[in-house]
Amino acid sequence: MKIKKMLKQIRNNYVIEQVRKINIPEFEPDKIMRYHIIFSGRVQRVGFRLEIEQLALRLKLTGWIKNLESGNVEMEIQGMKNKIDYLLEFMNSLKRIKISQMQKDIRTVLNQEEEFKII
Repeated sequence: MKIKKMLKQIRNNYVIEQVRKINIPEFEPDKIMRYHIIFSGRVQRVGFRLEIEQLALRLKLTGWIKNLESGNVEMEIQGMKNKIDYLLEFMNSLKRIKISQMQKDIRTVLNQEEEFKII
């Protein structure tokens, strides 16, 4: 069990460092949107939630993300549309993650939300 925990910490440190190295582009002001998204594919046990959380924090997006028992990942994310699009494109570009399906629905913007977190 100790080795499993150590390997998870190594993966998490790798993910955090990779996100820290991303050269975030400048974004023009855009419409504030909120989406509910269900991701299917190889999205659990690969650092998916941590990577989204770290990138969302850098992009100043809010919301939450969690694993589902089905093996899918559920997320609500809010912020400028162009930043959300950037995050989703970036996640699709990663080799260790394989998003086979992304079901995206528009939700009502929550004005009081201030952070993005893994739940």
